Amino acid sequence: MKLKSMIFLILLITEVSFGQNKEAAFSKGADVGWLPQMEATGYKFYDSDGSEKDCLQLLKDRGMNSIRLRVWVNPNDDKASGHCSKEETVVMALRAQKMGFRIMINFHYSDSWADPAKQFKPKAWEKHSFPELLNDVYNHTFDVINALKVAGVTPEWVQVGNEIPGGMMWPEGSTDNWHQLGQLLNKGYDAVKAVDKNIKVIVHVDEGNNNAKFRKFFDNATEQKVKYDVIGLSYYPYWIKKDYSETIADLQFNLNDMAKRYDKEVMVVEVGGEDDKVQNTYELLAATIKAVKNVPNNKGIGVLYWEPQGAKSWSHYALSAWQADGKPSPALDAFKEN
Repeated sequence: MKLKSMIFLILLITEVSFGQNKEAAFSKGADVGWLPQMEATGYKFYDSDGSEKDCLQLLKDRGMNSIRLRVWVNPNDDKASGHCSKEETVVMALRAQKMGFRIMINFHYSDSWADPAKQFKPKAWEKHSFPELLNDVYNHTFDVINALKVAGVTPEWVQVGNEIPGGMMWPEGSTDNWHQLGQLLNKGYDAVKAVDKNIKVIVHVDEGNNNAKFRKFFDNATEQKVKYDVIGLSYYPYWIKKDYSETIADLQFNLNDMAKRYDKEVMVVEVGGEDDKVQNTYELLAATIKAVKNVPNNKGIGVLYWEPQGAKSWSHYALSAWQADGKPSPALDAFKEN
């Protein structure tokens, strides 16, 4: 073989290999916090041919490579708003990792749902002083991540707080008191890095198409010297009563702006569409994946669907991607095809 031909062949192989690695590095996944409860209540999952299958296998077959799990401090055993303890999370993370999934852990710092409308402190921490709350965040975060590591799972990403545009652990960690919120976030960061410095820490804000909201939050975070590696976004056109086609350009602008303005990686850690609008949800997912992949300098690192398996018949949640017959919605094929 002539030298020129050999060089060309080597370059071609390198380019193909790089392209494959780049694609493999992009995270496509799902938050499946409800899965253990669904299985415990007898819910069965089926493939498109009617055969019963492990839910995680069904997600993997549709191109997903990452699993996100939420953690509550002292949760109750309520079917829809409980579970997700440290112990359950370790079991689920180990199960997912054994199937080849990458793992994200999402700390709510509450005993149940924490989101933009509510950020209740755990019952056990309610009467604690602010210095005690700083220790609580550090100790709880370290305890969970260390338990995972001891079990053989080192998460790739850890979220410190869930959808916190107004802060977390109110009132002490509210954005009305950014100085304290910054300290709480840094305690979570420090605890994660104390277990493994390679874990990427995510700070997560909702309404990913709202650039003004994100600039306000992350400008304040910068001012308070908050430490983090990735900006996490939620993107739900449904909740702002708009179609994705009306907001996808705003999502793209915000993703690009966040990556450039703060020199951080960006990731849509929650997305979802209506379960009865299959084609629209497919298009929403395809457009969201494309938007994140389009972020310059490979700073767009992934897209995760929130509770795709959480069928409405079980959860009463309208934005799952599961059909009434227990089969995955064809909308999820967007992860495999984009």
